[in-house]
Amino acid sequence: MTASQSNLAGLSRFIFRAPSWSTSVAFAVLLAAVAGIGAFQRPEAATTWRGVLFLGRDAWEGIFFIGVPTVVASFATTWVDHRVGGRFTHNRSSLLALVCELVIVAMLTVAGAVAYLTPLGQGFVFDVLVVSLASVFALRLLVIMAVSNSRLLVAAVPASIQTVTAAALLFVYSGTLLYLEVGGPLFDAILMPYLARPEEAPQALSAIGPNHFLLLGATCALYGLAVWGFLYVVDRPWRNSMGVSVLDFLGGFIGHIAEGSRELEDFFEQLGEEAIVPVTVLAFRTPDGEEKARWVLPMLHPGPMGEIGGGNLPVRIAEHAEGVAFPPHATAGHDFNLVTGREVDPVVEAADRAFERLEYTNDASRGVRVAAGEAKVLGQSFGDEALLVSTFAPGFADDVEYAVGLSAASEARAGGLRDVLLVDGHNCNDGLEGPDLGHVTPGSPRSFDLIGASRDAADRLAAAPTGDLHVGVAWDRTEWVPTQGVGPLGIRVMVTDVAAPEGEGVSGGEAHRTAYVLVDGNNMEPGLRDRLVDALLADGVDEAEVMTTDTHIVNTVDADNQVGAAIDADELEALVLDLLAEATADLEPAEAGMATERAEVTVFGNDRTETLASHANAAVSMGGALALAVIVSSLAVSVILFFVTGA
Repeated sequence: MTASQSNLAGLSRFIFRAPSWSTSVAFAVLLAAVAGIGAFQRPEAATTWRGVLFLGRDAWEGIFFIGVPTVVASFATTWVDHRVGGRFTHNRSSLLALVCELVIVAMLTVAGAVAYLTPLGQGFVFDVLVVSLASVFALRLLVIMAVSNSRLLVAAVPASIQTVTAAALLFVYSGTLLYLEVGGPLFDAILMPYLARPEEAPQALSAIGPNHFLLLGATCALYGLAVWGFLYVVDRPWRNSMGVSVLDFLGGFIGHIAEGSRELEDFFEQLGEEAIVPVTVLAFRTPDGEEKARWVLPMLHPGPMGEIGGGNLPVRIAEHAEGVAFPPHATAGHDFNLVTGREVDPVVEAADRAFERLEYTNDASRGVRVAAGEAKVLGQSFGDEALLVSTFAPGFADDVEYAVGLSAASEARAGGLRDVLLVDGHNCNDGLEGPDLGHVTPGSPRSFDLIGASRDAADRLAAAPTGDLHVGVAWDRTEWVPTQGVGPLGIRVMVTDVAAPEGEGVSGGEAHRTAYVLVDGNNMEPGLRDRLVDALLADGVDEAEVMTTDTHIVNTVDADNQVGAAIDADELEALVLDLLAEATADLEPAEAGMATERAEVTVFGNDRTETLASHANAAVSMGGALALAVIVSSLAVSVILFFVTGA
């Protein structure tokens, strides 16, 4: 992962699940009642038993003037948006209306405090009310254009609902119509009682006049043009370089955080490229055919975030294994993220094809560890096939590029192995700080270290004596949750026991045990992998390695939520040793078989992740500054309008 990609991954901290529409509406009504008590409270409310009645009326007025527009917008936005070809849902509509109500209440609270502490008076509060209603229109316009991908004038219709409803209530209950020369006997007798009702509203609303509504219309038009200009400037680089719109990205992101929709995947699918990836399966079974463990390694990256794309890839793979599943991290970076969850299906199908043609053997070598430069590889052969697990610990490293992994696997096969399952241990990193982040790229010194270590391991395994294989497994879902850095697959341990023949410095029949620990998480805190490996070696095994799946389920709250950052290392070590004891007790004669198939999938593609990350980061950083400039400019023009009109 590069620095740009880490910044993009950091957007995952904004991912959450919005409440249902009913919850949003209920909270909006409660907030409006509290705001009403603060805004409309009468002096006598605090002196007599009648104060309870006054407080009730104050709360009702807050609900009526602040809550009703929110409730109307919550329900009407979806209906209107669908009529003009949009796709706003009730949950999104209610969440947006609630956020807009919060904006209004916050701005009026600040305005009220300023009016109380300065000579500006009540008129200033109503000027701010006009600005807040126009701001709500602009915010709704931006979100609806993004989610529904509608044009400005089309999106303005549903976007105006909350502002228009609030303005209509203020127009009627402020008595603004009385300022206008509109009338006639029929009008005065029939319509006036319904369109001018100041006697039923708080006295403060009488300060609202026709100029406020004229200014509201002008300010909404000004802010609407500002939104259009902002989106045009931000969107232009996306369309020129990638042929997609930033609105598609923003709409998909909002849909994901609001309802967990897959609209963000539709955006990624527009960027995707076809790719052919190897899918390697290593299975272990007892002589009577019962599966004990199944390792499945597609050369893909489980990202980009949450359950979007292949973020949940390890779990999806594990669901198809009969024995204990081990879906470790492959040598692939973010360019090999699956664009949609649907792309997991070809991967699973390729794994099933590979599984069906496995040829088993009970011959296995002892685990061997080799090092070249910064790279270390733990290898073990089963017949003429081998499992290789790489790590750069205690050095910091993140993803190994696809091309580097292919080269390393090819070197291993050239060393005399028929097939190789090459795992990226992904087990030591210092987070997402700095310009490098430990990405192992083609041509880097680390890439040649890994290639050399893989070749040396293959040379040793090809010439190593073999013995009868015994395998034991154990796993624990754990009580830790994704927010603590551990996914639903928990911790899995596999122990191999090989009775080595005479020679190699051991007596015939002496057992050699190798432990493999897989944690369903995204990398590890520095030093934790070494601590766990030392504990395993001290507990009776001869070789050991600890891996993570790189699941991105754990990144829905924090982009670098690594194993060990939120959980106690002592508890993790104790659990790993307990599972080692269970796996050792489970040891029994076993056979192993390996096969590789290819899957045709759509991934982000070469350099597309970096391009997307760069554009998204630019949109966030520069867009923030641009948005601030647009807001300040719009407010400045608004102030000028207020002075000119004397509102």
